[in-house]
Amino acid sequence: MYKKILITGGAGFIGTNLIKYLLESSDSEILCLDNLYSGNLSNVNIHNSDRFKFINHDIRDSFDIPADLIINLACPASPVKYQENKVFTGETSALGIINVCKNAKKYSCKIVHASTSEVYGDPLVHPQNENYFGNVNINGIRSCYDEGKRFSETYLKDFSEQNNLPYNILRIFNTYGPFMSSNDGRVVSNFINQAINNENITIYGDGTQTRSLCFIDDLVRGIISLIKAEAHNTITNIGNDKELKIIDIANIVIKLSNSSSKLIFQDLPQNDPLKRKPDLKRIRNLIDWDNLTDAKDGISKTIAYFKSINE
Repeated sequence: MYKKILITGGAGFIGTNLIKYLLESSDSEILCLDNLYSGNLSNVNIHNSDRFKFINHDIRDSFDIPADLIINLACPASPVKYQENKVFTGETSALGIINVCKNAKKYSCKIVHASTSEVYGDPLVHPQNENYFGNVNINGIRSCYDEGKRFSETYLKDFSEQNNLPYNILRIFNTYGPFMSSNDGRVVSNFINQAINNENITIYGDGTQTRSLCFIDDLVRGIISLIKAEAHNTITNIGNDKELKIIDIANIVIKLSNSSSKLIFQDLPQNDPLKRKPDLKRIRNLIDWDNLTDAKDGISKTIAYFKSINE
């Protein structure tokens, strides 16, 4: 494992779990860079280690931090947060990847970049493989996030190849689990919050649209496995390829939380994808990517976490 790892956006949901794992399982020095726009200081405070350092900094501004590896997680991923300030979201992806690449060039370090399944938009190909160009609205309510992520992939690939820097781009599919923000605004957190409070569960559309849910422990394992495999210059989907209907996810949450919640239906938001399922052949050729967490097990652990922060 690398001696010094810089994790941008490390105070967020994925970063918190990843840093926790690295501090427990490696001897690496971990630097967390975050401006706390969507990250949480309470997440930072759980890392009680002299190998951990928090740097309060906006990735839109340049930085000079020696590192052997940069894992770029910086960008609000919650629809609530990324639509709150769309200019900020676009700048975080675009200016952020430029600053990450400049820092990486100076210190000749590898970049692992968190992209997203949203680069595929509302896909016309199912399941989605890495060669699919996507079906994306460049002027919709989600475009600040989707197009920012698409640009960051392009810039990172071109910059890295031009400057002979190794990189991995991970297109992350629908990850959930402990340390998600309670007002995350995504399917699993919304349903759990409503269910544990016995409120009506809001389903947008008729509930037949699908998601493929990846538990955070699996994602962290996948990121670490890919780094250890020393597979360079890759673009891969990462997620769980077991596809579930939104209405089925809601019913699982109700059952596991012993909730009296009822389902109510509202109009589907603009450009909300109807299907989500990753083609995982490429990542399975690089690392062991089987024995993924079953949705019921992952959701049960996530319910326990949300109950603990609501006590």
